[in-house]
Amino acid sequence: MNLYTARDLGNGSEPVERLNAEPVNSAKNRKPLYEARKKIFPKRAEGQFRRFKWIVMLITLGIYYLTPWIRWDRGPYAPDQAVLVDIASRRFYFFFIEIWPQEFYYVAGLLVMAGFGLFLITSAIGRAWCGYTCPQTVWVDLFLVVERAIEGDRNARMKLDAAPWSLDKLRKRVSKHLIWLAIGVMTGGAWIFYFADAPTLLKQFVTGEAPMVAYYTVAILTATTYVFGGLMREQVCTYMCPWPRIQGAMLDEHSLVVTYNDWRGEPRSRHTKKAVAAGEPVGDCVDCNACVAVCPMGIDIRDGQQMECITCALCIDACDGVMDKVGKPRGLIAYATLQEYDANMALATGNGAHVIQPSAVRNPDGSFVNAIRHFNWRIILRPRTIFYMTVWCLVGVVMLVTLATRERLAVNVIHDRNPQYVLESDGSIRNGYTVRLLNMIAQPRTITLSLEGLPGAVMKINGLVDEPARSFDIKVKPDEVTSLKLFVTTPAGATKTASDFTFLASDAENSETAHYKAVFNGPGAKK
Repeated sequence: MNLYTARDLGNGSEPVERLNAEPVNSAKNRKPLYEARKKIFPKRAEGQFRRFKWIVMLITLGIYYLTPWIRWDRGPYAPDQAVLVDIASRRFYFFFIEIWPQEFYYVAGLLVMAGFGLFLITSAIGRAWCGYTCPQTVWVDLFLVVERAIEGDRNARMKLDAAPWSLDKLRKRVSKHLIWLAIGVMTGGAWIFYFADAPTLLKQFVTGEAPMVAYYTVAILTATTYVFGGLMREQVCTYMCPWPRIQGAMLDEHSLVVTYNDWRGEPRSRHTKKAVAAGEPVGDCVDCNACVAVCPMGIDIRDGQQMECITCALCIDACDGVMDKVGKPRGLIAYATLQEYDANMALATGNGAHVIQPSAVRNPDGSFVNAIRHFNWRIILRPRTIFYMTVWCLVGVVMLVTLATRERLAVNVIHDRNPQYVLESDGSIRNGYTVRLLNMIAQPRTITLSLEGLPGAVMKINGLVDEPARSFDIKVKPDEVTSLKLFVTTPAGATKTASDFTFLASDAENSETAHYKAVFNGPGAKK
């Protein structure tokens, strides 16, 4: 490993470290699938993007691990867990929202919003999802925190990996893997708490009284978290995830992606001052390999855009730090659009007439010429992103409106199939129905069930009332389906064919009504 002082590089007073970092996962170095994985030892980066990643990691992990423990008072008849997927009762609770099975279209709407949101983010700022909020990225970052805390930063980890086995190496490796497994158990444990009351399930889990599916789930998620986050890492993104291959359709020349601006970095030199003294053209890149050393994917961003790049922007932090040391402006590696990059490359190469000439993009005092293109945030507002944003907002507004105006009372009716009707001895005709009243609030209430249409008809509910009538008050339980078996009877001569009528369910106290159109069959009805 070599050191070049800032004087050697042309400016400043701080030394710049030349790192022996190989881009083991770049396209030109990628090995066949059957070859053993070559380990990557990413160096810890410092800068604004690294700080942003810390914040995102803390927020996302906090949401995942803590959400099942948040309480939400829904009254005495409903669970008080804020977010709960109650499979036994077939309910999904999200704070003040309750979703029933027949309202699954809300989940479909959320998936549509997630898809268009991902399209919007990718078309605007590239693979920001992959670089900052993807679970694989977040957990790999967490595992790297543990690894650095136990084994040290890049050089120490490389030295430990190459060293023969000893008690110290064994202690560090065992400690690291035990903590990784503990994180995996916490990950699986947090997941199962979304499907049952968290405090109750935790007590059952610890005492061995939880359902076996809970233990199986924790075991599977522990294994996948440990293997994907600790052992496979970048291989999951490179070989298993489909998104790197799909993202190409989402990007265009106006998308912001992490870019090495070789129009100002080339030709790179490790001895800037000597090259300048010799009259050689010199770019800003000092070939320190800092960008390669911090990359968790093991690529060299200077090779251009690559499928493996997750745009985590850690290479930007590393390069900016080096530029500060050598007294040159930041942005040698930066978020840039292809349109901006192509315009600057055309300027540096004379529209391709010659190799990159640093003098074509700089004034004699070292500042950039006015013709250099810089990012303008307005480029984000273009037809593609506006379309994605419009669809995303439209779906969200439709869901909010339907959520705010939905009825919490419903009635479903099933006509008896056999027999279709019964002819009584007095000439009256009887039809049987199964009526289900859905009370979709967490409070008991009294529902009035009545008939509309079918003049002269009355109904009788088995086990509830003895005398037939056209209307009954029925007490229904909170947040449940009440099933009733009832018979509708018409007097003799009232109908001889199929007649339409309506079951009307109403709750005067909450000003809610629901109706269901049914058919009454007679002897002349078509079968």
